[in-house]
Amino acid sequence: MIGILGRLVVPGRQRIGVLWTILVGIVAALIGSALASAFGVADTKGVDWVEWLIQIGLAAVGVAALDRAKSGR
Repeated sequence: MIGILGRLVVPGRQRIGVLWTILVGIVAALIGSALASAFGVADTKGVDWVEWLIQIGLAAVGVAALDRAKSGR
Protein backbone atom coordinates (compact mmCIF):
# COMPACT_ATOMS: atom_id res chain seq x y z
CA MET A 1 0.00 0.00 0.00
CA ILE A 2 2.84 2.40 0.82
CA GLY A 3 4.44 1.76 -2.58
CA ILE A 4 1.20 2.52 -4.41
CA LEU A 5 0.70 5.74 -2.46
CA GLY A 6 4.29 6.71 -3.13
CA ARG A 7 3.77 6.04 -6.81
CA LEU A 8 0.70 8.28 -6.85
CA VAL A 9 2.75 11.13 -5.40
CA VAL A 10 5.30 11.02 -8.23
CA PRO A 11 4.01 12.97 -11.25
CA GLY A 12 3.92 11.39 -14.69
CA ARG A 13 4.13 7.80 -15.80
CA GLN A 14 6.57 5.44 -14.11
CA ARG A 15 8.15 2.62 -16.09
CA ILE A 16 8.42 0.17 -13.20
CA GLY A 17 6.27 -2.87 -12.62
CA VAL A 18 4.00 -3.88 -9.80
CA LEU A 19 6.61 -6.07 -8.12
CA TRP A 20 9.13 -3.21 -8.00
CA THR A 21 6.43 -0.95 -6.57
CA ILE A 22 5.70 -3.50 -3.85
CA LEU A 23 9.40 -3.94 -3.04
CA VAL A 24 9.95 -0.17 -2.86
CA GLY A 25 6.91 0.10 -0.58
CA ILE A 26 8.20 -2.61 1.76
CA VAL A 27 11.65 -1.04 2.01
CA ALA A 28 10.16 2.44 2.50
CA ALA A 29 7.85 1.15 5.23
CA LEU A 30 10.71 -0.50 7.11
CA ILE A 31 13.04 2.49 6.85
CA GLY A 32 10.20 4.91 7.57
CA SER A 33 9.22 3.03 10.72
CA ALA A 34 12.82 3.06 11.92
CA LEU A 35 13.12 6.81 11.26
CA ALA A 36 9.81 7.49 13.00
CA SER A 37 10.98 5.51 16.02
CA ALA A 38 14.27 7.41 16.05
CA PHE A 39 12.42 10.74 16.04
CA GLY A 40 9.92 9.52 18.64
CA VAL A 41 6.81 9.87 16.47
CA ALA A 42 6.12 6.18 15.83
CA ASP A 43 3.76 5.52 18.74
CA THR A 44 1.04 8.09 19.13
CA LYS A 45 -2.53 7.87 20.32
CA GLY A 46 -4.59 7.25 17.21
CA VAL A 47 -3.34 7.19 13.65
CA ASP A 48 0.41 7.68 13.16
CA TRP A 49 0.13 10.30 10.40
CA VAL A 50 3.73 11.46 10.66
CA GLU A 51 5.04 7.90 10.31
CA TRP A 52 2.82 7.37 7.25
CA LEU A 53 4.02 10.61 5.67
CA ILE A 54 7.64 9.58 6.18
CA GLN A 55 6.97 6.17 4.64
CA ILE A 56 5.07 7.57 1.66
CA GLY A 57 7.74 10.21 1.07
CA LEU A 58 10.46 7.57 1.08
CA ALA A 59 8.41 5.40 -1.28
CA ALA A 60 7.97 8.35 -3.66
CA VAL A 61 11.73 8.97 -3.66
CA GLY A 62 12.35 5.26 -4.23
CA VAL A 63 9.87 5.03 -7.11
CA ALA A 64 11.31 8.14 -8.77
CA ALA A 65 14.89 6.89 -8.35
CA LEU A 66 14.08 3.44 -9.70
CA ASP A 67 12.16 4.91 -12.63
CA ARG A 68 15.09 7.19 -13.44
CA ALA A 69 17.52 4.26 -13.22
CA LYS A 70 15.37 2.11 -15.50
CA SER A 71 14.89 4.87 -18.08
CA GLY A 72 18.67 5.45 -18.21
CA ARG A 73 19.29 2.07 -19.84
